[in-house]
Amino acid sequence: MAWYIVLCVIVLTLAYVFFNYFRIRKMSEGTDEMIEMAGIIRSGASTFMKTEYKTIAIVVVVIALVFSLFVEATSGITFLFGACMSSVVCVLGMRSATYANVRTANRARETLSIGKTVKVALCGGSISGLSVQAFGMLGLILVLIIWGGVKTDAVSTGLLASMECNPFIMRLTTYSLGCSVVAMFNRVAGGNYTKAADISSDILAKLRHDMPEDDSRVPNVVADFIGDNVNDIAGNCSDLLESFVATMVAAIMIAVTIFNSATASGSAVTEATFTATCIFPIILAGGGLLGCLLGLGFAAIRKMGDNPSRELNLATWISAGLTVLIGLLASYVIFKDVPLYDEFICGWLSPWISSVLGIISGIAIGSITEYYTSTDYKPTRKLAEMATEGEAFVVTKGDAIGSRSCLMPILVIGVALLLSGMLCGTYGIAISALGMLAFVGATVSIDAFGPIADNAGGLAESCHLDAKVRVITDKLDSVGNTTAAIGKGFAIGSAAFATVSLIVAYVGNYTAANAEPVLNIVIAGGIIGGALIEYFSAMLSDNTIESARLMADEGDRQLSVPGVLEGTVRPDYNRCIQMAAKQALRKMLVPSVLALLVPIAGGFLFGVEFVGGLLVGATIVAIPRALFMGNSGGAFDNAKKYIEGGFLKGHGKGSAAHKAAVTGDTIGDTRKDVVGVALDIFIKTMSTVANTLAGLFSHFTLIK
Repeated sequence: MAWYIVLCVIVLTLAYVFFNYFRIRKMSEGTDEMIEMAGIIRSGASTFMKTEYKTIAIVVVVIALVFSLFVEATSGITFLFGACMSSVVCVLGMRSATYANVRTANRARETLSIGKTVKVALCGGSISGLSVQAFGMLGLILVLIIWGGVKTDAVSTGLLASMECNPFIMRLTTYSLGCSVVAMFNRVAGGNYTKAADISSDILAKLRHDMPEDDSRVPNVVADFIGDNVNDIAGNCSDLLESFVATMVAAIMIAVTIFNSATASGSAVTEATFTATCIFPIILAGGGLLGCLLGLGFAAIRKMGDNPSRELNLATWISAGLTVLIGLLASYVIFKDVPLYDEFICGWLSPWISSVLGIISGIAIGSITEYYTSTDYKPTRKLAEMATEGEAFVVTKGDAIGSRSCLMPILVIGVALLLSGMLCGTYGIAISALGMLAFVGATVSIDAFGPIADNAGGLAESCHLDAKVRVITDKLDSVGNTTAAIGKGFAIGSAAFATVSLIVAYVGNYTAANAEPVLNIVIAGGIIGGALIEYFSAMLSDNTIESARLMADEGDRQLSVPGVLEGTVRPDYNRCIQMAAKQALRKMLVPSVLALLVPIAGGFLFGVEFVGGLLVGATIVAIPRALFMGNSGGAFDNAKKYIEGGFLKGHGKGSAAHKAAVTGDTIGDTRKDVVGVALDIFIKTMSTVANTLAGLFSHFTLIK
């Protein structure tokens, strides 16, 4: 019955999503030039994603066949379920953003009202955010309904061979893995595309030719607009959908493990206890979805003022608050009448308190990120001031801000995990992670606001709209830049929670059937996992810079064509778009496949303990590095915008300080939008692969 209640909430949410989608499309796009530029952006983004998904489809089908033939007959189908849900969210998010960007610019042109313009951008963002949560849950609910929920004592059968595993758990893990594989490809390819276009555009406009950033004469500018949609929207959607699904799956896997352990030890827990622990994560996520729907719906109908940050924060707080209240009710109803595990030291309140710890952590990490990246606070303003001293000071100060910003979020994560574990055992850790992601619909909606506002500002510049319009879009872009930084911090924090949950579930998968872990094997895996993160980061940075250099040279070539620089001849935008797409697709395979193959190779060579160490080592290195990359990059970006906004007196656009800040922003672009956001999906993908194949590693190890 619980599944069907949640299914009704999902259907209601999707109805609202498509209502907003068609409402956005009915709005006016503005002038002929705006319509033309918006069409080019939409067409380019669609072409890139179609090309990308041809490659993804081949990989997905091959993996699905392997699972069905050699692991569990239906696991290939559920893997395809996950891949499809992630893909649908990406495409819907990208298309809604490419419709919303020009309409946001036009609403600013028509009304010159910040509040009315915010509503259009938030409407577009809510399509992405609510889709992430709704489609992620829809696939999981369908898997549970079609195959009869979760049982603890089933045996799997493959079409040609079979792996000793619980088929119900295998279906859940492969569903999560399908989401993860698509997210991995999207993040790597989208990140390379976006930043190659962005960096090359900055180099051409600001450093080589002293032109406005979004000037339509710059050949790379449209590719830059497209990149905002294929990475910051589509990539982010698939990334957080995967985190959301992974935490729900981890919670259910842990529920199976603790029930089996309790019954083996003669505990008084019953099947009702097991059912309750399996249902609660789904109900909590469904309650969060309802909270997000109401919070964003309230934002859509109320009259907004001229403070975009306050309006966006209000929607988040309403969503989080309703999630807390619904979670309390769910915890009481589900757990009050069933025997509880000894670890539930606060009785039926234990799961709810664990979820609240996760929710508080998510809000806290967002606030810390905002402090270190927003121009409203000292760190970024100080970074802008350092630009007057030259590039070396900018880079050094930005690095210091990034390093300093790591400590507090990790302390928040550590305390939340510690307390939730004390309150509710390993199950509490998973529920804490899910609590953080239970209102992901609102978080992604606010995050998606940023790229839409950025595109709107770019369109205002490239389509030569009145300067008053650009003032409005610049303010929204500045707010959006902060919301994007908060979103990245949230994504990294949620990845930490999700990965720890998956590691806990992984240990539970093999501990009962194996001897105590071998310490040297675990340590070896940990060292290699940490080094792997550094190698992965370097690979992504090299790929992006190489692509950006090639695109900048192509832009220079086109600007030398008579009439382009004068504005009488259109640049060949399509050539730059195709170049960015070709480079992104060519360079996505190796890093993406690396995340899939490393845990598989490690498991078959050295066994389950080695893979456990690999996951721990990678997580310990990846989380602070991702925070450093994201926050330093956000600070670099906003420091540049602070100077461009005229807030550093005597040092405006074109000054030596501005050029130093542009250099910092160029460094920060790769950090925050390529490496930082890819590290979280990298460790989640490895953890999901490990969980899926843990049983196989236990039985087939070459070196023991």
